[in-house]
Amino acid sequence: MNSARIAVAFAVALAAYAQPEHVRRLEAAATVFEEVMAIPDKAIPQELLDKAHCVAIVPGLKKGAFIFGAKYGKGYFSCRKKSGAGWTGPATVRIEGGSFGLQIGGSETDVILLVMNERGAQRLLSSKFTLGGDASVAAGPVGRTAAAQTDAFMTAEILSWSRSRGVFAGVSLQGATLRQDLSDNRALYGRTVENKEIIENELPPPKEAERFVSALNRYSSRKG
Repeated sequence: MNSARIAVAFAVALAAYAQPEHVRRLEAAATVFEEVMAIPDKAIPQELLDKAHCVAIVPGLKKGAFIFGAKYGKGYFSCRKKSGAGWTGPATVRIEGGSFGLQIGGSETDVILLVMNERGAQRLLSSKFTLGGDASVAAGPVGRTAAAQTDAFMTAEILSWSRSRGVFAGVSLQGATLRQDLSDNRALYGRTVENKEIIENELPPPKEAERFVSALNRYSSRKG
């Protein structure tokens, strides 16, 4: 019986590994978000999530990249539909450079960004922008019902968090550059498409993105 279970587990793991890289990254991004929001009293404050215009998730950034200044990692983001009900299909995002604060550690780090206003959303839709330069960024507060009534939280266009070694905390990403990844967009949508078209035209999410979009809809279905 145990041998059968091991064989099934191995087959499932092998099938997951055989998936294209962009699909594995989408699944990882959905897992990060689901796990963070499930942390009792330590998740992203619900009031902030409900008011966010866009959510970006970059799973599994490598530690070596922080040391040597190489490309940090890739992820996906989604924005609320124009109606305010539901989220768009995902678009790609790459993080490069910048100072990630003292919370970063361990072999891998997950990063979550909430874009809190329309101006920040437009920055995210550009081909490239810098946090703390083109768009203001602040470390996000932790706690499902935490009040965010400080100048930093009320004026920052983007709030950011990191998770490393199981610890979830706000982190400042000053100086980090975010840009779209056209090759990953092509892999996901079957043609070369820019982030702005994906979000503003509300392209239907591919089947591979169903879990990612479903997780966003489950935890934040209304706009404050």
